[in-house]
Amino acid sequence: MFAFTIRPGRSAVQAGLVLAVFLTLFFAQPAAALYDVPSGEIPGKPGSIIRVWPLQGGGPTGAGGKAFRILYRSKGLRGEPIAVSGAIFIPGGAAPQGGWPIIAYAHPTSGVVPPCAPSLRPDTAGLIWGLKQMLNAGFIVVATDYPGLGTSGPHPYLYGDSEARAVLDSVRAARAMEKSASNRFVAWGHSQGGQAVLFTGQIARSYAPELKLLGVAAAAPATYLIDLFDDDIHDLGGKALTAMALYSWSKVNGISAKSVVKSQVYPAFERTAQQCLESIAQVETLSKDAQPLKKEFLTIDPAKTNPWRRIMMENTPGKQRIPVPVFLAQGTADKTVNPALTKKYGAMLCRQGTRVQFVAMPGVSHTYAARNSVSTALKWMQDRFRGAPAPSSCGG
Repeated sequence: MFAFTIRPGRSAVQAGLVLAVFLTLFFAQPAAALYDVPSGEIPGKPGSIIRVWPLQGGGPTGAGGKAFRILYRSKGLRGEPIAVSGAIFIPGGAAPQGGWPIIAYAHPTSGVVPPCAPSLRPDTAGLIWGLKQMLNAGFIVVATDYPGLGTSGPHPYLYGDSEARAVLDSVRAARAMEKSASNRFVAWGHSQGGQAVLFTGQIARSYAPELKLLGVAAAAPATYLIDLFDDDIHDLGGKALTAMALYSWSKVNGISAKSVVKSQVYPAFERTAQQCLESIAQVETLSKDAQPLKKEFLTIDPAKTNPWRRIMMENTPGKQRIPVPVFLAQGTADKTVNPALTKKYGAMLCRQGTRVQFVAMPGVSHTYAARNSVSTALKWMQDRFRGAPAPSSCGG
């Protein structure tokens, strides 16, 4: 279904003052403890900063600049204030005229429980393909963890508007933190993150009208969720992702997953659903935990049964037009996101009047969709900032 030197600055929320406070209070504590936010700290303007501290591991080698973990405010599924974690990478040197342009990055599936937040890992920078290229090209890169990853759960897995608000508020947080950041940005994501940025394109103008979204780029995005569910339920990897989805949705909606999972495999279902997908060791553990799910482990077909079907339909992008150009990259050897579905989604965008560049990558699997497309995507994103006419594959 979906993939798997801090330099004193002139800004960065007055970095010297912030670091003096936060290094004293928090630097010696485990990263996970920092994401336990007292309820009294959460209310506030979406995108405003709650906490900031140096990112363990820093930015990519040779890129220079600054790297931080951040906690910022956003809105939950019911409009309630929530805390969201993430990471921000700021290029070295002086900002260009008009301020640093921003790439809002949305990550692929890392898991559905709080420990699976990418920013909790010491190699956060290494999880973002092309990050060094982006920083060297003069972009701030801000990467949300999504609600319920890093912060208290549940994580509303594949809830498009939830992801999109977290992406948009991460851009607001970047601007709150780095005063020389522009309000112009593009959104770039892979797999679950591809779905996130497509929803970002749908709601950006209404949710964050002060920001100027110039384009949306997605690699192997999750689009037609019912079809993806049907495609992926037949192999072990797909069953593991299905377990994560059902576990998340049951927690979000207060429904017992025992109503859809066979009782004899329920312990394996829970263990599988609570694994993370950010390292080889984690994937190996997940594969072992998921073995009891090889045979049919569900009592019903969620794609045909509410509320599961309704959740899939509501979180399939396309109900609102994306008013900015879109870049879609899709590997032809992808066994997780059916290439035909991404082409179908692109054709739907074309009918809605969106300019779409579609890039097919022969022989590329789901895992490497972002790695193999990021250079082309970055050039496409740079062209959006330059004001170049957006290319289109529509009608081709």
